[in-house]
Amino acid sequence: MGILWTIIIGFIAGVIAKFLMPGDNEPSGFILTTILGIVGAFVATYLGQALGWYRPGEGAGLIGAVVGAIIVLLVYGMIAGRRRTI
Repeated sequence: MGILWTIIIGFIAGVIAKFLMPGDNEPSGFILTTILGIVGAFVATYLGQALGWYRPGEGAGLIGAVVGAIIVLLVYGMIAGRRRTI
């Protein structure tokens, strides 16, 4: 149930992060934004567990997932920006 909850929170976080960070290098598709949000939720969960913010087995909340999704969107924007300029 923890992974399913992380996916649901990631979906919501991806949509929120896209609204908070619009830009040219960001993914424009709904599915890609959702996938990056889910990846961001997993990043926030494992980073939070590694830093001791969350207990083992505890997932990131909505705010942590949004922050993780924004980080993933920033990284994606930098990688996509390099591909377009080459």
